Amino acid sequence: MMRGVDREEVDIDLEYLDDTQQQQDFQQQQQLQQQSWKTPLETVLEEEEEEEEEDVISTQSDTRPLINERDPRQMNECLKVNFEDVIAEPESAHSGDRVWIWSHALFEVSRVWFYRIVTVLLAVPVSLITGVLFGILSCFHIWLLTPCVKITLLNTGWLQTLWSSVLDTFVLPVIQSAARCYSSISVRLGQE
Repeated sequence: MMRGVDREEVDIDLEYLDDTQQQQDFQQQQQLQQQSWKTPLETVLEEEEEEEEEDVISTQSDTRPLINERDPRQMNECLKVNFEDVIAEPESAHSGDRVWIWSHALFEVSRVWFYRIVTVLLAVPVSLITGVLFGILSCFHIWLLTPCVKITLLNTGWLQTLWSSVLDTFVLPVIQSAARCYSSISVRLGQE
């Protein structure tokens, strides 16, 4: 008698199976046998590795800059300028077709290349400066401004209560009386 071994019941179907189904069943049985030789710890580790791979892929896609979608919030809609938006010839005055084609090409090429040259010169320093600036502002807001505001609100709670009592006691009755007096006034406009 063997202890600690669970016996499994196996159903055998004696119907005719084609070769592809037999091969698939055989492969599935081999996979089950291979998995039965693994300890539960190995299968858990494999599942964790698969989850980690999925997590790495999802975090990479979250932190990697979007190459194709660089203005997802449409912040710079005003900068979508085409040649026809800048230079437009009315029907009454047309230059030659070659002049129009060459000026269009020069406009597009110069716009794209000057933008690229300026961004090569300025993008990294401006990004560094704005990153430092936003970091300093965030630190200032989190560690200085918010605690000062909270301390002020905690220590002036009595002042808020006193001020609302003064308004309710002295100012509110005067304003309500004036509102009742002026509500009875009516204005009629007539034609002469």
